[in-house]
Amino acid sequence: MKILFALVKRNVKLFFRDKGMFFTSLITPAILLVLYATFLGGIYRDSFASSLPDTSAISDEVVEGLVGGQLISSILAVSCVTVAFCSNFLMVQDKANGTIRDLKMTPVRPSALSMGYYAATLLSTLIVCFAATGVCLAYVAVVGWYLSAADVLLLFLDVLLLSLFGTGLSSVINCFLSTQGQISAVGAIISAGYGFLCGAYMPIASFGEELQRVLWLLPGTYGTSLIRNHAMRGAFAELQSQGVPAEIVGQIRQSLDCSPSVFGRPVGIPAMYLILGVAAIACTGLYILLHALRKKTN
Repeated sequence: MKILFALVKRNVKLFFRDKGMFFTSLITPAILLVLYATFLGGIYRDSFASSLPDTSAISDEVVEGLVGGQLISSILAVSCVTVAFCSNFLMVQDKANGTIRDLKMTPVRPSALSMGYYAATLLSTLIVCFAATGVCLAYVAVVGWYLSAADVLLLFLDVLLLSLFGTGLSSVINCFLSTQGQISAVGAIISAGYGFLCGAYMPIASFGEELQRVLWLLPGTYGTSLIRNHAMRGAFAELQSQGVPAEIVGQIRQSLDCSPSVFGRPVGIPAMYLILGVAAIACTGLYILLHALRKKTN
């Protein structure tokens, strides 16, 4: 246990000391925050205004609350996975620069090395993502706060669960990487593509039906939906209290992937937690299996 703790401590320190990896992990949330707040905020406002029957009877603050909830849900949904990949690149860097060979020459067990990378990746990801969640909540508090204490706690739970999924997924993929070029290629692909695949950049409901069926088979989409549900629940409730019909609120929720439907069957929040939890466990189990098979082969 002491050796594992020392390895985790070493990996976390190296991640935060490495300006390249650390600042790369912050690029996604920083760019998204500036992009959404500067350019897409107006588009979101116009979209909500066109969906509401009579905007004159609805306060501007609740509309800003809706915009803020959609904004932070997109940021956090993407960051939990992209930050996990960035922090887990230390495992690949150790392979690329030969450090892993030096570590294997010590009495440290290979299982301790692999779990050290996994635990350090999860810890680093949670530090960055929880900090990002705090910044996002501060932003919502400024533009329009409609979150309850339960919503905030569930939001942190969503970030934790999605970070576990991101850590497991990145650990599996990074097992097959061994060069700096591969790090750059995978990092670029994940940063550019994951936001579209999980419905953070554009709601999945805005895609074609065939593509929707495929995307809803991916676990990350349910992580986005969970965060969006809890970030916007209070604002939706306030809409109804201000006279907006429940049917219209339901349509808006569906257009933002808050009420997903797979093969014609609605997927509730407990089912989303189950899917994301199973996916996180499966990725972690596959990572352990890959290292066990590699150890057996060697």
